Amino acid sequence: MPFGAHMSISGGVSKAFARGTQVDCEAMQIFSKNERQWNAKPIPPEEVAAFKAEQARTGIGPVIVHDSYLINLAAPADDLWEKSIAAFSHELERCDLLGIPYLVTHPGAHTGSGEDVGLEREAVALNRIFEAGIGGQTVVLLETTAGQGSALGYRFEHLARLFELVPYHDRMAVCVDTCHIFAAGYDIRDAASYAATFAEFDRLVGIERIKCFHLNDSQKGLGSRVDRHNHIGQGCIGLEAFRLLVNDPRFTGIPMIIETPKGEAMDEDRENLSLLRSLVGKASPTV
Repeated sequence: MPFGAHMSISGGVSKAFARGTQVDCEAMQIFSKNERQWNAKPIPPEEVAAFKAEQARTGIGPVIVHDSYLINLAAPADDLWEKSIAAFSHELERCDLLGIPYLVTHPGAHTGSGEDVGLEREAVALNRIFEAGIGGQTVVLLETTAGQGSALGYRFEHLARLFELVPYHDRMAVCVDTCHIFAAGYDIRDAASYAATFAEFDRLVGIERIKCFHLNDSQKGLGSRVDRHNHIGQGCIGLEAFRLLVNDPRFTGIPMIIETPKGEAMDEDRENLSLLRSLVGKASPTV
């Protein structure tokens, strides 16, 4: 599996590759813009060229983009919903410009309208975007969530419903976050629970739709519905789940990205990625 981490784009999107090489990324996730702002300046042609040159130089790939945290395609209020559709369309256009294969997004929050209404609202937005052909071939990855607040996507049934409502299956797949599914109530801490959870995912959604993993331990317990990431093996999930995951032949070739806490020197990224690699081929977890 290609392992990697979320990298800063400070100074320009092309700068992420140098940072990725510092922690031995094989794959990488970035934001294509400031994730806390609605608007962004266009990426200049010279920066697009630098991005592609740096990717060729480093060999890091795939590069995955995560969208802005402000976007809510399930919003019941028309003003926020339309603003979110415009912003998400812009994110897809930026991905297409950079040659990014996947754009990760949380499936929105219903903010009181109810889960069924929220999922339908999300689907209408995605159908509108895909029907217009926005983003070229970039595939939207619906990320599993912890279910904090009114967030959608914390049940596999939510993802299944979106695939029912959105027929553009060539433009949509799934990113599984280990912290999120655990906090949502799906246990993966031993072989039996791991097998049961992914059997349920396969039954409802289809295992073949998983195109990316976010590998994060959880600060909070099973079913807490609190989204707090922790270092690999240092949270409530523990090492065994990650050993099972990185040795699962069904996920060979699927990028596995950490989003664990780190400082400016990124030592934590090196340690977490090294630990994950050490679990590959192991019969039991070792630190």
